[in-house]
Amino acid sequence: MSQTDPNATSQNILVLGAGELGLPVLRNLARRAKDVEGAKISVLLRASAVESSASGRRHDIAEIQGLGIEIVIGDLVKSTIDELAGVFAQYDTVIGCAGYAVGIDTPMKLARAALQARIPRYFPWQFGVDFDVIGRGSPQDIFDAQLDVRELLRSQHQTEWVIISTGMFMSYLFEPEFGVVDLHDDAVHALGSLDTAVTLTTPHDIGALTAEIVFSKPRIRNEIVYLAGDTVTYGEVADKLQAALGRPFRRSEWSVQYLLDELARDPQNMMRKYRAAFAQGRGVAWDKQGTFNQLRTLPVTDVASWINANLISGRSE
Repeated sequence: MSQTDPNATSQNILVLGAGELGLPVLRNLARRAKDVEGAKISVLLRASAVESSASGRRHDIAEIQGLGIEIVIGDLVKSTIDELAGVFAQYDTVIGCAGYAVGIDTPMKLARAALQARIPRYFPWQFGVDFDVIGRGSPQDIFDAQLDVRELLRSQHQTEWVIISTGMFMSYLFEPEFGVVDLHDDAVHALGSLDTAVTLTTPHDIGALTAEIVFSKPRIRNEIVYLAGDTVTYGEVADKLQAALGRPFRRSEWSVQYLLDELARDPQNMMRKYRAAFAQGRGVAWDKQGTFNQLRTLPVTDVASWINANLISGRSE
């Protein structure tokens, strides 16, 4: 990929991870790469993941191989910056899809490795909220670490970067552990207030849109690209559940102060950090108008469709 040619596209692409988001990204990159001369997709995975006897993991590995994607063995957590840079240097584009499971310090390590490798283009793991708008000192300390990554990338002009803001994974809003939607008791517990909004996008849609962004011409560079499957208030979520499931849903509000107090009682609780951060309502929602998918008229799943597919029809996303 030529950095001087605005129409040059990524060709030798390495994806980090093949989990909830990594797999959809890989599927769609492989699909789009068929139309891009010389494009090759690789994925970095731990040896234990590749050699796992678990049926689900074996299925994923078989799918990856069937897509013609090369598997590269590596460990994002255990490897040093120098070791990772040596791997990254073989590619013109690296896309981080490992998520927060790799730890709070790993995103910065990966960014430093990308810059040390002098790769032309880097997509950090920033699939989520708008950390710039949220600012420092939010209840979720991981967000500060992500701001550190942004500052590092913006401080240099050697490696192009693209940040993809997606809002919350849509399915996460309905996770029983998250506590917002209680399907057992037909209740919605709003974070902050019933009028607080949240942007939601499915991993499937993020994967498809990420591939479009990667191969977009002219090349997207040094900017934040916003996606949105839907932007809804918690009150609207209750309305949509009620309409789709045909039964009333009780509504209650978990105020910011209530959630901060809950977090203070268990300050390392990751779920409570997220609840308190989303309740503040900053940087967690944006208008669907003006998003990449809306401007390109690319189809996405909205909340009503997700409810129909997953809570009524019983299909997975």
